[in-house]
Amino acid sequence: MENFKATGGWAIAVHGGAGMNPSLPRQRQEEACQAFLSALHLGIFALRSASSAVDVVELVVRELELNPLFNFGCGSALTAQGTVEMDASIMNGSTRKCGAVSGISTVKNPISLASLVMDKSPHAYLVFDGAEAFARQHGVEIVDASFFITEENVIRLKKEAPLSRPS
Repeated sequence: MENFKATGGWAIAVHGGAGMNPSLPRQRQEEACQAFLSALHLGIFALRSASSAVDVVELVVRELELNPLFNFGCGSALTAQGTVEMDASIMNGSTRKCGAVSGISTVKNPISLASLVMDKSPHAYLVFDGAEAFARQHGVEIVDASFFITEENVIRLKKEAPLSRPS
């Protein structure tokens, strides 16, 4: 990975959750690293353009949510039933306001919904049907749940399924 010097009193770091699956083929690992660098550069450009830190976080996470190489957003890890239940959270360190959502299955960008909860809701945390209803009320982009399911994650679930079922 490249190192970036902090300028203008800010720094940016991007991570992809619990880490990269070491059994991924080398080419897929390299694609994931390139996607991280692309998201990082997007964030750096936005910060240099005087975007707020919270806006940059949302922008970068949206970029990663749309990439099936990662296990959130498009490419989410699947439940035992083969469905997706996503979550996201965001916080503004200056105001100490936060927003979080869980159990999301049709919102294209969960991070944007979390940001909307932070800015437009009296609540800090919405889940399942309540979060989905809030998204529809505020015109958040909704997609079919199949959008988030990748062939790779279906294969992974099938491999893990015998281990997760009680005997």
